[in-house]
Amino acid sequence: MKQRNPYKRYSSEFKIEALKRACEEGSSDKSVCQELGISTRQFRRWRDEYRLLGNDAFPGQGKSRDKELVDLKRELAKVKQERDFLKEAATYFAKTSK
Repeated sequence: MKQRNPYKRYSSEFKIEALKRACEEGSSDKSVCQELGISTRQFRRWRDEYRLLGNDAFPGQGKSRDKELVDLKRELAKVKQERDFLKEAATYFAKTSK
């Protein structure tokens, strides 16, 4: 039994660039697909989606890197605050137990 390959994900920039390349004079959809290693069926789906939705065509699935960075910085600040509180509590209890 043939094993399926995992799906390959492409960025929106990659998709738009592929669509632009196919619009250049002297190139065809098929040649661009062969060059980039994608199927013509997939390429046609991208083109149809781009024609239908324009710049909103490829929104992505995950968080943007900027939002992720902001979330991580917020979490780091919270953890530092908790660490400092525990340090102060440890010194306080060390002094009172003597």
